[in-house]
Amino acid sequence: MNILKQILFICLVALGISSCSSDDNYLTSDPFVVAFVEPSKNLGAINGSENIAIIYSDYAESDGVFTVSVNAENATYGIDFTTEPASVDGKITLQISKGQNTNAIAFHKLNPDLDETTQLTFTVTNIEYPNAAIRGYNTFKLNSSASEGGGIAPEVGGPNQQFQVYVDLSNKSTIKVQRDSWDLAFFSKDGFRVGINGSIFMAAAQLNETNIDNISQDDVEDLMPQVAVGTFEPSNEAYIDYPDGDINRTAISEISLDEAENKVYLVNLGFEVGTEVPANGSVALTGNARGWKKIRVLRNGDGYVLQYANLNDTTHREININKSPEYNATFFSFTSNSVVNVEPEADKWDLNFTVFTNIIDGAGSYGYSDVVLHNRKGGVTAYSVTTDQYEFDTFLPGNIIDSNFKADQRVIGASWRDVMNNEKDLVDTIFYIIKDANNNVYKLKFTALLSEFGERGYPEFKYELLQ
Repeated sequence: MNILKQILFICLVALGISSCSSDDNYLTSDPFVVAFVEPSKNLGAINGSENIAIIYSDYAESDGVFTVSVNAENATYGIDFTTEPASVDGKITLQISKGQNTNAIAFHKLNPDLDETTQLTFTVTNIEYPNAAIRGYNTFKLNSSASEGGGIAPEVGGPNQQFQVYVDLSNKSTIKVQRDSWDLAFFSKDGFRVGINGSIFMAAAQLNETNIDNISQDDVEDLMPQVAVGTFEPSNEAYIDYPDGDINRTAISEISLDEAENKVYLVNLGFEVGTEVPANGSVALTGNARGWKKIRVLRNGDGYVLQYANLNDTTHREININKSPEYNATFFSFTSNSVVNVEPEADKWDLNFTVFTNIIDGAGSYGYSDVVLHNRKGGVTAYSVTTDQYEFDTFLPGNIIDSNFKADQRVIGASWRDVMNNEKDLVDTIFYIIKDANNNVYKLKFTALLSEFGERGYPEFKYELLQ
């Protein structure tokens, strides 16, 4: 709402008439109103600092002061946020300066992790000025209420699908990362587990050795062809993280306090992201093979120790890797020999658009594209609904069946697209119900897989908040 409209609104509310009077004598009795320009703002959209705008119903004819109370739910002043002027005992005092008709409170967000449970309420409680009144938008709220929904087009990168895209439905936001920018995920939850990057078709096999420096390529030559994705051998399921997302079913066994139980692993690093331009409707996911490593992982207090080397190296590198309590995992890259940023915080994403390693019963592991996973490790669950049960537009909160929600991260998977049928690219008879970590429930339906030119890797979806 612009300033002139806001002044008109204040005038109407303050006087309780259909328009502002044109009688000069009557106008002189109008109260002096102090109000916020807007009633609210999304806290999640603020990074750093933001001014909370305040307007007067007229230019001040003299100096004065007014007071704004501050009420914080699930946030602490001085730790999670501050203001200028400062709040003293839950109250901010602002000066009314002669000749001015606006003011502002500078809000400083100190804690970037404030979520939907936080609400900050600013209320005009007192005005020390002749003939003043509290009317109009006398309360301003900052919160991170879950998004009502809308449309999102994750940027997976077209037919090479070089990005993994993390989607937060409640904040209607996306974050993308190059999918070959990381190799290992050191989980931060209870227990000690290490995952491999299935989006580039990595694989890992345990060896009967605890000294990493004793292993050479000659020792694993016969095993190497088996430790790969897409061999069509059922036995190679043992070399990948189980695709349902269960943290207890990784290719690398749980890391033990007993160092003698922590074996060396042969690691197939998979493939670089493809760069070829495929025919329309096709994908080109893989580039050059990335080679091999040997690794061993130990425990160090509440963290990990990673030992790693090339296959024929007789010495190894070693790095300590800490758990990241706010995240599902801490990620490591052999390319940079360092910890790298990949996923957002565990409760800040719901869906991951990615290339993926899955399993065909009886045929082992295989890689495929256009996959959507939900954040199982972060507490997200989901189930699918077909249009012979309900239509998307008419599915209501009362239709939600709590017992249908599943942990398996592949509930959406690739079930939303049909790439074998040249006449269509979407399965339009299915949609999905998603429950996030804060118990917000959404319905979600895909609206595109191809670009307007028929290229793969251009997904879009719409969603709505149900409860």
